[in-house]
Amino acid sequence: MPALWISDAIAGYSRGGCNELDWTCNVDRLSEQLSHAPASPGAGAQPLTCFRGINQTPLHPQFSKVMPLQLHYLLRSTAKRPAIITKNYARLSIRMVSSHQAPKLKDQSLFKQQGLINGQWADAQSGETFTVTDPVNNAEIGTCPEMTRKEVAEAIDAARKAFADFRNTTPRERSTILKKWHQLCMENADDLAKILTWENGKPLAEAQGEVKYGSAFFEWFAEEAVRLYGDVIPSSTKGNRIITLKQPVGVVGIITPWNFPIAMITRKVGAAIAAGCTVVCKPGAETPYSALALAELGIRAGLPAGVFNIVTGEKNTKDIGLELTTNPSVRKISFTGSTAVGKILMQQSASTMKKCSFELGGNAPFIVFDDADIDLAVAGAIACKFRASGQTCVCANRIYVQKGIYDKFAKAFVEKVNGFKLGSGFDPDTTHGPLIHDRAVAKVKELVDDATSKGAKVLTGGEKSELGKNFWPPTVLGGMTNDMRIAKDEIFGAVAPLFEFESEDDVIALANDTDVGLAGYFYSNNVNRIWRVAEALEVGMVGVNCAIISDAVSPFGGVKESGFGREGSKYGLDEYTVIKSVTFGNTGAK
Repeated sequence: MPALWISDAIAGYSRGGCNELDWTCNVDRLSEQLSHAPASPGAGAQPLTCFRGINQTPLHPQFSKVMPLQLHYLLRSTAKRPAIITKNYARLSIRMVSSHQAPKLKDQSLFKQQGLINGQWADAQSGETFTVTDPVNNAEIGTCPEMTRKEVAEAIDAARKAFADFRNTTPRERSTILKKWHQLCMENADDLAKILTWENGKPLAEAQGEVKYGSAFFEWFAEEAVRLYGDVIPSSTKGNRIITLKQPVGVVGIITPWNFPIAMITRKVGAAIAAGCTVVCKPGAETPYSALALAELGIRAGLPAGVFNIVTGEKNTKDIGLELTTNPSVRKISFTGSTAVGKILMQQSASTMKKCSFELGGNAPFIVFDDADIDLAVAGAIACKFRASGQTCVCANRIYVQKGIYDKFAKAFVEKVNGFKLGSGFDPDTTHGPLIHDRAVAKVKELVDDATSKGAKVLTGGEKSELGKNFWPPTVLGGMTNDMRIAKDEIFGAVAPLFEFESEDDVIALANDTDVGLAGYFYSNNVNRIWRVAEALEVGMVGVNCAIISDAVSPFGGVKESGFGREGSKYGLDEYTVIKSVTFGNTGAK
């Protein structure tokens, strides 16, 4: 069955009055049949039915004679593939592995495609938009406004005006709003998780976990809002009395990434609102819809207009950041992202001496000593390395295993990884979804190629997946050395490099041999060693016999070039306040 025959069939289909939108519709239906087709052409294969487009125009009759897997194999030959098929082929192919389609929301009004300025859903004044795509198949999800510095300035001005009243609300009033916001997130958790999986690609179970974790920051800071205590300080001067007040810093500019599109916002916004600040938020261009859904729920929770604003943009991201960092009405910047971008934002913020908190890149060591529980360590390494397909700043980036147990650990670890299933996040059997885009895949491949060229061995994975250009199979590398790029660069992908070490002193030196210091992990049953290593690691957070350390009640942040400031916990609230001292003179006199 030559490719030309398929071309003629599609051409006939088009001549029959069916447009590209109809073809896209039929790709979805055709793919559904293909996903149930036999593993090979021949025995058991059934002819496809004759599909109709959304305008009920019949598909070319010859299409009904095509066998499912024959069509699949044929379309994989790109030499003579019609352009209309090429455009949709990635969508067609992924269905061969797992069912994938746009989620149905219980509350469709949570899906917003506009920014939020002063309580109103807003487009860019230019009318320009950018496209948001599904990382599974690169299909368009929708669009969002390509806002400019002008819209950002308007949002900042709205936040400035709203701050005048919001700063004077009582802590109890702000607590009530945050509690309601948390409640609404829980009531709409399924929809929030579906939106998150759709635009981010992570498995639905992980997305549901993020919704629960992210919403917990609203609950936590609702309680912390009423604990903004000051101090009474004994004065050195007779008759004087000194007190301190914690007051909101003002308008806050928040810039968040795509890897945790709900939690990265809630742990910043929850603290800001609790303190009495107003916010202008720029979410990652890859995942704006989770942020916009949160904003809709915030409105329902009772946030006054102008208190929480969202500006969106892709190609104008740098300009949006420049306006946030240089506008004098913004008094604080909170950013989560790369160290390189953090340095730029810090330089820009210096022009107006803004308060800053930055959670930047990581290169987390994960150390397994020979006195550790190996099964516990393997399970911890799996969770720490591969959640979100390795796309977290606190993922295990370098796994150090002591020489005496290296082989045993590596074997058990690889066996676990070989049990993973790559695919659509909406498939309940999927353990890992795609990376966010093909640029992320290219970076991971570069790091793997560099390691193997210098002697590393691929223990599993290591090659691009056939599921689509954004997929990378979970990979384990052995025989790693410190001259490989992975030892220095943040991977941000599903690659686990295993390093062998001799002694405690050696591994501490290796673990600290990096410019960043966000998180570190180690497994040991030696109490004395536990204290020594926990104190010696140059990181902001340590997991001891524990691989998941993120918690709303615990301070999150790093040292060195991983940034400064803390999020979550009681310390996270202080990032959004300023301390004012008030001295009363000549008091207490008779």
